[in-house]
This record gives sequence, structure tokens and C-alpha cells, in this order.
Amino acid sequence: EVAAIDTVFPNFRDMAAFAVECTEAERDGFTGKMAIHPDQVPVINTAFTPSAAAVKQSAAIVAAFVAAGNPGVVGIDGKMFDRPHLRLAERLLARARAAGIHI
Repeated sequence: EVAAIDTVFPNFRDMAAFAVECTEAERDGFTGKMAIHPDQVPVINTAFTPSAAAVKQSAAIVAAFVAAGNPGVVGIDGKMFDRPHLRLAERLLARARAAGIHI
């Protein structure tokens, strides 16, 4: 598996713009970002550490697949989730564990 890491943001003094870029990169599927200055590291960690809501939803998706015997599709609260959703949920939970989040 290859990690998708976003490239550097050269203006290390503009933390507001950097935070926006990190948020957009995470939304677009990147799992991290390169830093060129130590002050950027906390912003990167905040943007790429899964939120409590994302962890909860991902755990529910994984649990639903396990409870149903790992079918191709499960339903949760009227929404359909298929195996690609399961894989994304598993990856997010792995990132959460790596960040020290208890699941």
C-alpha cells in the first residue's frame, strides 16, 4: 500500500492558508503532508488525525460488516456501504490507532 502524501507549502509563515491547504488535502484523500518548518507539524497533525466522528462512523461500518458475515454490502441507518467503504473505514481506523486514539 502506498501512502498519498501532499507536497510542501512553501510559505511557512502563513499558518491560516497552510491549515486550509491541509484540510483540502485530507478531504481529497491524502493521508499526510510534507513540512518544511517545525511550526507546520501541529497543523498537519490536526488536519490528518481522524476526528472522533470519523472514527465512530468507521468503527460502525467495520462492525456492521463483521456482524453480517462480511457481505458485499451493508446498510447502516438507511445508508448503503459496500466493500470500498469498508476498506476506507479500516484505513481510517489504522490511522487513528497510529495517532494514539483508543478505538
